[in-house]
Amino acid sequence: MNIGLFLLIEPFASVEKQLQRAREMGFDCADITDTNAGGSMLGTAGFSPTVSLDENPFEVKRLFEKYGITPSTVCAHAGLLEPSNPGVYGTAEIMKAVRFAAAIGITEVITTDTDPRSPWAKSLSYDEQVFIMAEKLHTPVKMAEDFGVSILLEPHGPITDTIKGLQDVFDRLGNPDSLGVNLDTGNSWLGGADPVEMARVFRDKIHHIHWKDLEAEWETKRGTLYGCGFSTIALGDGVIDIQGVCDVLKDCDIASSTLEIIGEEEILTRSVSYLRECGI
Repeated sequence: MNIGLFLLIEPFASVEKQLQRAREMGFDCADITDTNAGGSMLGTAGFSPTVSLDENPFEVKRLFEKYGITPSTVCAHAGLLEPSNPGVYGTAEIMKAVRFAAAIGITEVITTDTDPRSPWAKSLSYDEQVFIMAEKLHTPVKMAEDFGVSILLEPHGPITDTIKGLQDVFDRLGNPDSLGVNLDTGNSWLGGADPVEMARVFRDKIHHIHWKDLEAEWETKRGTLYGCGFSTIALGDGVIDIQGVCDVLKDCDIASSTLEIIGEEEILTRSVSYLRECGI
Protein backbone atom coordinates (compact mmCIF):
# COMPACT_ATOMS: atom_id res chain seq x y z
CA MET A 1 0.00 0.00 0.00
CA ASN A 2 1.36 3.41 -0.96
CA ILE A 3 1.42 6.02 1.79
CA GLY A 4 0.92 9.59 0.65
CA LEU A 5 0.16 13.04 1.97
CA PHE A 6 -2.61 15.55 2.13
CA LEU A 7 -1.38 18.56 0.15
CA LEU A 8 -1.66 20.99 3.04
CA ILE A 9 1.97 20.93 4.08
CA GLU A 10 2.53 24.67 4.03
CA PRO A 11 -0.10 27.33 4.78
CA PHE A 12 -1.16 29.75 2.06
CA ALA A 13 0.79 27.87 -0.61
CA SER A 14 -0.20 26.66 -4.07
CA VAL A 15 -0.71 23.07 -5.20
CA GLU A 16 2.66 23.22 -6.94
CA LYS A 17 4.42 24.35 -3.78
CA GLN A 18 2.77 21.54 -1.81
CA LEU A 19 3.86 19.00 -4.44
CA GLN A 20 7.41 20.30 -4.34
CA ARG A 21 7.54 19.89 -0.55
CA ALA A 22 6.00 16.41 -0.71
CA ARG A 23 8.62 15.34 -3.23
CA GLU A 24 11.42 16.77 -1.09
CA MET A 25 10.21 14.61 1.79
CA GLY A 26 10.27 11.49 -0.38
CA PHE A 27 6.55 10.95 -0.94
CA ASP A 28 5.34 9.80 -4.34
CA CYS A 29 1.54 9.97 -3.99
CA ALA A 30 -0.94 12.51 -2.64
CA ASP A 31 -4.64 13.32 -2.62
CA ILE A 32 -6.05 16.11 -4.69
CA THR A 33 -6.83 17.66 -1.36
CA ASP A 34 -9.12 20.59 -2.03
CA THR A 35 -11.42 21.16 -4.98
CA ASN A 36 -13.72 24.00 -5.91
CA ALA A 37 -16.57 24.09 -8.39
CA GLY A 38 -15.37 27.06 -10.41
CA GLY A 39 -12.60 29.60 -10.07
CA SER A 40 -10.96 30.30 -6.72
CA MET A 41 -9.53 33.76 -6.06
CA LEU A 42 -6.94 32.47 -3.57
CA GLY A 43 -6.16 29.49 -5.80
CA THR A 44 -5.60 31.75 -8.80
CA ALA A 45 -3.28 33.92 -6.72
CA GLY A 46 -1.31 30.89 -5.54
CA PHE A 47 -2.34 31.22 -1.89
CA SER A 48 -4.44 28.05 -1.65
CA PRO A 49 -3.78 24.42 -2.64
CA THR A 50 -7.14 24.12 -4.39
CA VAL A 51 -7.92 22.55 -7.76
CA SER A 52 -10.81 23.78 -9.87
CA LEU A 53 -13.14 21.03 -11.07
CA ASP A 54 -13.55 23.16 -14.21
CA GLU A 55 -9.81 22.90 -14.89
CA ASN A 56 -8.48 20.62 -17.62
CA PRO A 57 -7.76 17.53 -15.50
CA PHE A 58 -4.80 16.61 -17.68
CA GLU A 59 -3.08 19.87 -16.74
CA VAL A 60 -3.41 18.85 -13.11
CA LYS A 61 -2.08 15.39 -13.90
CA ARG A 62 0.92 16.92 -15.68
CA LEU A 63 1.61 19.13 -12.67
CA PHE A 64 1.67 16.09 -10.40
CA GLU A 65 3.88 14.22 -12.87
CA LYS A 66 6.34 17.16 -12.91
CA TYR A 67 7.18 16.27 -9.31
CA GLY A 68 6.94 12.50 -9.72
CA ILE A 69 3.78 12.27 -7.62
CA THR A 70 0.71 10.20 -8.41
CA PRO A 71 -2.69 11.70 -7.52
CA SER A 72 -4.40 9.01 -5.45
CA THR A 73 -7.91 10.40 -4.83
CA VAL A 74 -10.03 13.45 -5.48
CA CYS A 75 -11.47 14.90 -2.27
CA ALA A 76 -15.00 16.19 -2.77
CA HIS A 77 -16.09 16.75 0.82
CA ALA A 78 -19.67 17.93 0.67
CA GLY A 79 -22.41 19.15 2.98
CA LEU A 80 -24.76 16.26 2.30
CA LEU A 81 -27.05 17.08 5.24
CA GLU A 82 -27.62 20.67 4.20
CA PRO A 83 -30.59 21.74 2.05
CA SER A 84 -29.78 21.73 -1.65
CA ASN A 85 -28.21 25.05 -2.57
CA PRO A 86 -25.85 26.10 -5.39
CA GLY A 87 -23.73 27.79 -2.73
CA VAL A 88 -23.14 24.52 -0.84
CA TYR A 89 -20.72 21.89 -2.12
CA GLY A 90 -22.99 18.95 -2.96
CA THR A 91 -24.30 16.69 -5.70
CA ALA A 92 -23.23 18.79 -8.68
CA GLU A 93 -19.66 19.09 -7.40
CA ILE A 94 -19.40 15.37 -6.66
CA MET A 95 -20.51 14.65 -10.22
CA LYS A 96 -17.86 17.04 -11.53
CA ALA A 97 -15.28 15.31 -9.34
CA VAL A 98 -16.26 11.91 -10.78
CA ARG A 99 -15.75 13.13 -14.35
CA PHE A 100 -12.50 14.87 -13.38
CA ALA A 101 -11.10 11.76 -11.69
CA ALA A 102 -12.12 9.37 -14.46
CA ALA A 103 -10.49 11.51 -17.14
CA ILE A 104 -7.02 11.03 -15.63
CA GLY A 105 -7.34 7.53 -14.24
CA ILE A 106 -8.11 8.29 -10.59
CA THR A 107 -10.51 5.64 -9.32
CA GLU A 108 -11.65 7.12 -5.97
CA VAL A 109 -13.59 10.26 -5.09
CA ILE A 110 -14.02 10.94 -1.37
CA THR A 111 -17.03 12.72 0.09
CA THR A 112 -18.93 12.94 3.36
CA ASP A 113 -21.92 14.35 5.21
CA THR A 114 -20.04 16.86 7.44
CA ASP A 115 -21.58 18.06 10.68
CA PRO A 116 -24.91 19.86 10.23
CA ARG A 117 -24.45 23.62 10.15
CA SER A 118 -27.86 25.14 9.41
CA PRO A 119 -30.83 25.03 11.79
CA TRP A 120 -32.68 23.02 9.14
CA ALA A 121 -29.95 20.36 8.96
CA LYS A 122 -29.70 20.22 12.75
CA SER A 123 -33.44 19.55 12.98
CA LEU A 124 -33.34 16.39 10.84
CA SER A 125 -34.21 13.06 12.41
CA TYR A 126 -31.86 10.13 11.94
CA ASP A 127 -34.05 8.61 9.21
CA GLU A 128 -34.24 11.95 7.44
CA GLN A 129 -30.46 12.29 7.58
CA VAL A 130 -30.00 8.89 5.94
CA PHE A 131 -32.60 9.69 3.29
CA ILE A 132 -31.23 13.10 2.34
CA MET A 133 -27.69 11.73 2.08
CA ALA A 134 -28.81 8.84 -0.09
CA GLU A 135 -30.91 11.14 -2.28
CA LYS A 136 -27.97 13.48 -2.90
CA LEU A 137 -25.69 10.52 -3.70
CA HIS A 138 -28.09 8.58 -5.91
CA THR A 139 -27.11 10.10 -9.25
CA PRO A 140 -23.37 10.53 -8.49
CA VAL A 141 -23.11 6.87 -7.48
CA LYS A 142 -24.77 5.73 -10.72
CA MET A 143 -22.50 8.03 -12.71
CA ALA A 144 -19.44 6.74 -10.86
CA GLU A 145 -20.28 3.19 -11.89
CA ASP A 146 -20.48 4.23 -15.54
CA PHE A 147 -17.13 6.03 -15.30
CA GLY A 148 -15.35 3.20 -13.45
CA VAL A 149 -14.94 5.30 -10.31
CA SER A 150 -15.85 4.61 -6.68
CA ILE A 151 -17.34 7.23 -4.40
CA LEU A 152 -15.98 6.70 -0.90
CA LEU A 153 -17.78 7.91 2.23
CA GLU A 154 -15.40 9.18 4.90
CA PRO A 155 -16.29 9.30 8.61
CA HIS A 156 -16.75 13.02 9.14
CA GLY A 157 -20.30 13.58 10.39
CA PRO A 158 -23.18 12.18 12.44
CA ILE A 159 -24.06 9.49 9.91
CA THR A 160 -20.64 8.53 8.55
CA ASP A 161 -19.04 8.43 12.01
CA THR A 162 -21.14 5.37 12.85
CA ILE A 163 -21.15 1.86 11.47
CA LYS A 164 -24.96 1.82 11.45
CA GLY A 165 -25.14 5.15 9.65
CA LEU A 166 -22.78 4.08 6.90
CA GLN A 167 -24.56 0.76 6.47
CA ASP A 168 -28.00 2.40 6.35
CA VAL A 169 -26.85 4.74 3.56
CA PHE A 170 -25.41 1.77 1.67
CA ASP A 171 -28.67 -0.15 2.12
CA ARG A 172 -30.84 2.83 1.05
CA LEU A 173 -28.83 3.06 -2.18
CA GLY A 174 -28.99 -0.70 -2.79
CA ASN A 175 -25.36 -1.45 -1.82
CA PRO A 176 -23.88 -0.49 -5.20
CA ASP A 177 -20.37 -1.61 -6.06
CA SER A 178 -19.43 2.00 -6.88
CA LEU A 179 -19.96 3.13 -3.27
CA GLY A 180 -17.27 2.40 -0.71
CA VAL A 181 -15.56 3.70 2.42
CA ASN A 182 -12.55 5.89 3.04
CA LEU A 183 -11.66 4.89 6.59
CA ASP A 184 -10.41 7.79 8.69
CA THR A 185 -8.87 6.38 11.86
CA GLY A 186 -9.01 9.68 13.73
CA ASN A 187 -12.44 10.90 12.67
CA SER A 188 -14.17 7.57 13.30
CA TRP A 189 -12.61 7.29 16.78
CA LEU A 190 -13.39 10.91 17.64
CA GLY A 191 -16.99 10.47 16.53
CA GLY A 192 -17.36 7.61 18.99
CA ALA A 193 -16.86 4.58 16.76
CA ASP A 194 -14.20 1.90 17.12
CA PRO A 195 -12.06 2.22 13.97
CA VAL A 196 -10.91 -1.40 14.30
CA GLU A 197 -14.52 -2.61 14.29
CA MET A 198 -15.35 -0.24 11.43
CA ALA A 199 -12.43 -1.74 9.50
CA ARG A 200 -13.75 -5.25 10.17
CA VAL A 201 -17.33 -4.46 9.16
CA PHE A 202 -16.43 -2.60 5.95
CA ARG A 203 -13.22 -4.48 5.14
CA ASP A 204 -14.34 -5.29 1.59
CA LYS A 205 -15.62 -1.76 0.95
CA ILE A 206 -12.59 0.21 2.19
CA HIS A 207 -10.57 1.47 -0.78
CA HIS A 208 -8.55 4.24 0.88
CA ILE A 209 -7.46 5.22 4.39
CA HIS A 210 -6.76 8.53 6.09
CA TRP A 211 -4.33 7.87 8.95
CA LYS A 212 -4.51 9.93 12.15
CA ASP A 213 -3.63 9.24 15.78
CA LEU A 214 -4.81 11.47 18.63
CA GLU A 215 -3.55 12.27 22.09
CA ALA A 216 -5.32 11.28 25.31
CA GLU A 217 -6.62 14.84 25.78
CA TRP A 218 -9.09 14.15 22.96
CA GLU A 219 -10.81 11.33 24.87
CA THR A 220 -13.20 13.68 26.70
CA LYS A 221 -14.35 15.02 23.32
CA ARG A 222 -15.26 11.63 21.82
CA GLY A 223 -18.81 11.54 20.52
CA THR A 224 -19.10 15.33 20.49
CA LEU A 225 -17.00 16.30 17.44
CA TYR A 226 -17.21 15.21 13.82
CA GLY A 227 -13.67 15.19 12.51
CA CYS A 228 -10.59 17.11 13.56
CA GLY A 229 -8.90 17.85 10.26
CA PHE A 230 -5.37 16.78 11.16
CA SER A 231 -3.41 15.22 13.96
CA THR A 232 -0.17 16.73 15.20
CA ILE A 233 1.53 13.58 16.49
CA ALA A 234 3.10 10.58 14.81
CA LEU A 235 1.12 7.40 14.36
CA GLY A 236 1.62 5.14 17.36
CA ASP A 237 2.12 8.03 19.79
CA GLY A 238 -1.57 8.41 20.63
CA VAL A 239 -4.50 6.44 22.00
CA ILE A 240 -6.03 5.09 18.76
CA ASP A 241 -5.45 1.42 17.96
CA ILE A 242 -3.65 1.98 14.66
CA GLN A 243 -2.02 -1.45 14.95
CA GLY A 244 -5.45 -3.06 15.21
CA VAL A 245 -6.64 -1.30 12.06
CA CYS A 246 -3.50 -2.40 10.24
CA ASP A 247 -4.02 -6.00 11.34
CA VAL A 248 -7.49 -5.98 9.76
CA LEU A 249 -6.57 -4.20 6.53
CA LYS A 250 -2.94 -5.05 5.78
CA ASP A 251 -3.84 -7.90 3.42
CA CYS A 252 -6.59 -5.96 1.61
CA ASP A 253 -6.16 -4.78 -1.95
CA ILE A 254 -5.92 -1.07 -1.08
CA ALA A 255 -3.65 0.81 -3.46
CA SER A 256 -3.00 3.95 -1.44
CA SER A 257 -3.56 5.78 1.82
CA THR A 258 -2.90 9.25 3.18
CA LEU A 259 -1.29 10.72 6.28
CA GLU A 260 -3.55 13.45 7.70
CA ILE A 261 -0.81 14.80 9.91
CA ILE A 262 0.76 18.23 10.15
CA GLY A 263 4.03 19.04 11.80
CA GLU A 264 7.73 18.51 11.35
CA GLU A 265 8.99 16.19 8.63
CA GLU A 266 10.25 13.80 11.32
CA ILE A 267 6.66 13.18 12.47
CA LEU A 268 5.62 12.25 8.95
CA THR A 269 8.56 9.96 8.25
CA ARG A 270 8.18 8.28 11.64
CA SER A 271 4.52 7.65 10.86
CA VAL A 272 5.45 5.94 7.60
CA SER A 273 7.96 3.75 9.45
CA TYR A 274 5.31 2.85 12.04
CA LEU A 275 2.85 1.77 9.33
CA ARG A 276 5.54 -0.34 7.65
CA GLU A 277 6.29 -2.01 11.00
CA CYS A 278 2.55 -2.73 11.31
CA GLY A 279 2.62 -4.55 7.98
CA ILE A 280 1.23 -1.82 5.71
